Parts: sequence; C-alpha cells; structure tokens
Amino acid sequence: MEINWKTKLTSRKFWVAIIGFITPLMLAFGVSENTVTEVTGIIMAGASVVAYIIGEGITDTKNL
Repeated sequence: MEINWKTKLTSRKFWVAIIGFITPLMLAFGVSENTVTEVTGIIMAGASVVAYIIGEGITDTKNL
C-alpha cells in the first residue's frame, strides 16, 4: 500500500498525531512548558502553510 503524501500532509489528524508524539517526549526530556507550547504552535503554523500550499496546488492543477 502506497502512502498518499498529499492527503497525509493536509490531514489535521496527522499533525495532531505528530504533536501528540513530540510533546510528551519534550516534557520527558525536561524541556520547559513554554518551549513545548512554542514548538507546538510552530508545528501547527507550519502544518497550516503546508496544507494551504498543497490545497492550492491541487486546485490550480484541476483548473488547467
């Protein structure tokens, strides 16, 4: 089975799973809560940009 990366990278569930994996690891390694919050925000902001770019790319190719 092949992974559809366009769908995966635009999935909110995927990005929440990434955060759900990274956040406890950071806390376990003693990273401050402020830093964890900042990293979580950066990941979600990046996810929004990636989803937008892929979504626009798909829309543009369908309009050709």
